[in-house]
Amino acid sequence: MEINIVSDSDFVELHEMIKKTCEISFPPFYPESFIKETIASLNIENLKKRASFTHFYVFKDNGKIIGCGAIGPYWNSETESSLFTIFVDPDYQGKGIGRKIIETLENDYYFKRAKRIEVPAGIAALPFYKKMGYVHKNGVLTYIDGHFALEKFNNK
Repeated sequence: MEINIVSDSDFVELHEMIKKTCEISFPPFYPESFIKETIASLNIENLKKRASFTHFYVFKDNGKIIGCGAIGPYWNSETESSLFTIFVDPDYQGKGIGRKIIETLENDYYFKRAKRIEVPAGIAALPFYKKMGYVHKNGVLTYIDGHFALEKFNNK
């Protein structure tokens, strides 16, 4: 598996992988309107914007993007970070790619400098993030805009 910071040549394929993932993985959990809004909000322009203020990684198998994840400051904080845009191609789900994405993000500068890391977790990913050590923010089940607010404290 190849892991790189996203490059300009990746954005079209990245958007297609995210779109495919939303269309296949989201229907059991979200209405069609939410899926369409999510895909629209993660268009190429917005992915480039996100990459401008995060460390945005792509994960490739034989040159094909099969996953992605980003980490950056939580509202410009120096002591808090957030995970963003974590997706795994449905053909690769359940094969350890999600774990590899989290391991990569948790070895990044933005994770290591943070005391607290937040992740907005979709319904489908909630059990995965809990397995990776993320818990409900402030110990409270909070569901906002299609996501659960989860956090992890860094034991540096």
